[in-house]
Amino acid sequence: MAESQHGMFVPANHARIEIRVVNSRFIGNVAPTTTVEEAKAFIASIRAEMPDATHHVYAYSIGHGASTTQGMSDDGEPSGTAGRPVLSVVRGSGLGDVAVVVTRYFGGTLLGTGGLVHAYSEAAKEVLAIVPREQKIERRTILFTVPYAAYEPVQRLIEAHMGVVETEDFTTDVTIDLALPLIELDAFSHAIRELTAGRAQIIVPDHDDA
Repeated sequence: MAESQHGMFVPANHARIEIRVVNSRFIGNVAPTTTVEEAKAFIASIRAEMPDATHHVYAYSIGHGASTTQGMSDDGEPSGTAGRPVLSVVRGSGLGDVAVVVTRYFGGTLLGTGGLVHAYSEAAKEVLAIVPREQKIERRTILFTVPYAAYEPVQRLIEAHMGVVETEDFTTDVTIDLALPLIELDAFSHAIRELTAGRAQIIVPDHDDA
């Protein structure tokens, strides 16, 4: 799965195409899905929209890196001729958090194993080629405390490192809950310790906010 230095690319919204192979219609749909549950809900919505279709072949890839979860189904087509080719196209698309459904209306002519692989692959390629893409930045949430005197310089550091302040608590010192791009975490932590001469207290929770 392709990633830039700041994160991976995901579908920006839903897209649909239709192709015809011999007499069969193949309708490709793609949508952004951040969880397996969202992917299954999207697949179910396509089934509900076109209940009279012959097959609803799908593939999805959720997450990125070591935490990727993938799934597929031939939905009644001969084993290996539909779900696996669609998943192969998804893997090669450079997109994460994505689900693709290729719906077939049988046209009365058998396509054979090679014909099915080609048709499902082509429908998946065409819909993934037109879907708008956006970058998903992997973030970490950190909690840190700084003296009041450092508050304004810290605000400039947060902006420079593309952080998003979630909460601020003004007590004896200032405690800030910050969502920060993962790639900026080390540099930000170093900069804030330098700014406060080591007085800043930084906590990075075990869980991530991607």
